[in-house]
Amino acid sequence: MAGVSVICVGKLKEKFYIEAAAEYLKRLAPYCKLELIELPEVRLPQNPTQGEIDAALEREAAAIRGKLPPSTSVVAMCVEGRMQSSEELARTLGNWEQSSAKRLAFVIGGSYGLHPSIKAQAWLRLSMSPMTFPHHLARVMLLEQIYRAYKIREGSNYHK
Repeated sequence: MAGVSVICVGKLKEKFYIEAAAEYLKRLAPYCKLELIELPEVRLPQNPTQGEIDAALEREAAAIRGKLPPSTSVVAMCVEGRMQSSEELARTLGNWEQSSAKRLAFVIGGSYGLHPSIKAQAWLRLSMSPMTFPHHLARVMLLEQIYRAYKIREGSNYHK
């Protein structure tokens, strides 16, 4: 069974996001060993300088790297990444499962995104849309798309 991690900067606070994420974690259990890792977002002042933002992203990147076991393929979720349809994501998961990597880690940054070093080490940079979404909603959307990809791969009618 595939080992998949979703590493998120920031904790879910709203009950509806928590419940939605929990539902997809439950649905994914038969398909992969999914680990959800929440890392704290570095607190910044109301109007941070670019230097403060860069320092926060660097600290968050160090925390992310600390949660990546050896032989992990990283998927950086970022707006400048490549967009894929649900079918393409299903093929991407299939291609990854044929690789020598032992784990796949999707990484969602905090309010200011991901540090360039995380994007640079990524096996894939993936964008959900050119639109901006709250990173809490992005987590639920990503979990649903991972679930959908597994359902597509099994030939289920979930994806119509």
